[in-house]
Amino acid sequence: MMTQTPQPGETQQYTVTAEQAHQRLDAFLAIHFDQYSRVQLRKAIDNGLVTVNGRNKPIKVAYRLHEGDVVGMTMPNFPKAGPQPEEIALDIIYEDEHLAVVNKPPGMVVHPARGHWSGTLTSALAFHFESLSTAGGPTRPGIVHRLDRDTSGVILAAKTDFAHNALAAQFEARTVDKEYFAIVVGSPDLDQDLIDLPIGIHPYQREKMAIRRDHATSRPARTIFQVVERFQGFSVVRVLPKTGRTHQIRVHMDAIGYPVLCDKLYGGRSKITHGEIRRKFDHRTLEDEALVLERQALHARRIGFAHPVDQRPMEFEAPLPADIEGVLKELREWRKLGAAE
Repeated sequence: MMTQTPQPGETQQYTVTAEQAHQRLDAFLAIHFDQYSRVQLRKAIDNGLVTVNGRNKPIKVAYRLHEGDVVGMTMPNFPKAGPQPEEIALDIIYEDEHLAVVNKPPGMVVHPARGHWSGTLTSALAFHFESLSTAGGPTRPGIVHRLDRDTSGVILAAKTDFAHNALAAQFEARTVDKEYFAIVVGSPDLDQDLIDLPIGIHPYQREKMAIRRDHATSRPARTIFQVVERFQGFSVVRVLPKTGRTHQIRVHMDAIGYPVLCDKLYGGRSKITHGEIRRKFDHRTLEDEALVLERQALHARRIGFAHPVDQRPMEFEAPLPADIEGVLKELREWRKLGAAE
């Protein structure tokens, strides 16, 4: 669901949960206000823009929170420079005066964030297009929705605020048709199923999400998956997310026991080699440590939506990238069902 970016001077409040108790104040703020750096958040605390339980007396950055504390922050008016245009090649699938459809490569961060201030999709968009929407805020020009850094595939960019708001409304109404391609570890029992599990902030790992019921950060999340091809130890699945939560596909597939291949955050490993795929089938390849894949095997394959101006139906598809095609080739050669072990 799209939310409005808080404006300077507005106040937002969050209640500390049992899992968040004993966190430092600055660490708690970093989870809920990730548009600001730690330095900026500490400056906001020092400037009296942060309160705990409504108290206006000075509070320390390292203050340890208690369950039930209400933390409020008045949005600071820190200058936020927009992304600088960078001459980065883009695979543009479609564009007109209102929007563009891009095939995002793996490894590209969508918008500037801590540790990723350059080389982003927004910097590439700023170089390639004369105008981009501003509705998402100064650090996210043109960005209507996101893909994780190591997820490749089709993504929309808006050139005008009108187009941005119209597309955002479609995402919020869940009328945008999204299809993902994934290779997962293991073989699901069912050929097709609906995963209906709420997702919220992980209780102690800031960068992760988790299945969380009856929690303040929990949001309903639904994902349909269909098994397309099965191999010994792996499966290819078509994934149709019906909601748009952070890391939704990755969290859901891991929750049912079939994590996305090479998903370090949720599956525990970030790469796979030729030798590991072939190990049980050809003793000569045991020492083959050449990498086949070193990022999550997840690709945004197709998107369908109504054009924001004339409402005509539009659908675009991004072909599988070479690294995922390479994994498929290996699996089809070495991991066919019924192959001798």
